[in-house]
Amino acid sequence: MARRKTNPAKIATYAALILLGTIFILPFFWLLSTSFKPSSRIQQWPPDILPMQPVHARVAGRSVDVYRDKHGAELALIERLKGGMASVKPLSNTRATARTVKADDLTQVVKPGLEWSNYSRGLVFIPFFAELRNTLIIALSCVLGTILSCSLVAYGLCKIEWKGRNLLFIILLSTMMLPAQVTMIPVFTIFVKLHWVDTFLPLIVPSFLGSAFFIFLLRQFFMGIPRELSEAAKLDGCSEFAIYRRIVMPLSKPALATVGLFTFMGAWNDFLNPLIYLLDESKYTLSLGLAMFTGQYGNEYGMLMAVSAVFTLPIIVLFFFTQRTFIQGMTMSGIKG
Repeated sequence: MARRKTNPAKIATYAALILLGTIFILPFFWLLSTSFKPSSRIQQWPPDILPMQPVHARVAGRSVDVYRDKHGAELALIERLKGGMASVKPLSNTRATARTVKADDLTQVVKPGLEWSNYSRGLVFIPFFAELRNTLIIALSCVLGTILSCSLVAYGLCKIEWKGRNLLFIILLSTMMLPAQVTMIPVFTIFVKLHWVDTFLPLIVPSFLGSAFFIFLLRQFFMGIPRELSEAAKLDGCSEFAIYRRIVMPLSKPALATVGLFTFMGAWNDFLNPLIYLLDESKYTLSLGLAMFTGQYGNEYGMLMAVSAVFTLPIIVLFFFTQRTFIQGMTMSGIKG
């Protein structure tokens, strides 16, 4: 049997992908690792790559940390003294008289372990489940509104012949060049007049009015669906809405999944709009809650990393399970047009 020749280009490609993947996953790995570390080990130098827990011993009825001196002997730390000194006892004989040594000569004894209290304490410091409910209400409503409105407009611009549709499509695309900061104050004024401030409506209703980018994305995908299917359906007596609902939408699942994923991520991570429109803390989203937590307990790095990990994990899990459909929708949306 002939041996397969090694392809240097393929090896270099895989090596580069592995290197890039490691670089991109390293921040999330460090986030998770820090979320399981005790406070005393987070700012340790050199840092612990994996979570480590201090080893404790019982001395005179209380729990104390175990250290190792420069000779390798294990000592129980009784008290830290002024001037960089520490009072210790030999761990082999805790009844011995305490002696004083330099604190710099001691190395803390640690073992692998997870600090689960960072999660339990962090999720109590903020009303996590209430904010999760608010975030899911907003995000899922935005997904529904965006898919419904953008697919209808994209179908009208792609499958229905009418005068001026290409001009309207160009005008629609031109709105993408308008920064959101330009329209922020006028839009806020409108929502104030409607008495929608401090409600979820300013965060949900705009998604039912369409998005230029998603309309463009779906239109490009719809153009890849053979026109013969629509014509055959018309011969069978289907209306335009029936063709849209029964033929175009079922064939567009990859593009719809892409739009839904983008919309969900945008609503999930949105900080500015909830900050502007939500006043009542009971209506806060997770992004606002995380920002409030950072402002009040910024020094509690373990709890901060734990809450951040819980906030980030749903997006990563969602993309992991939908990545094939997501990539298919992105690639097929640019075939025609």
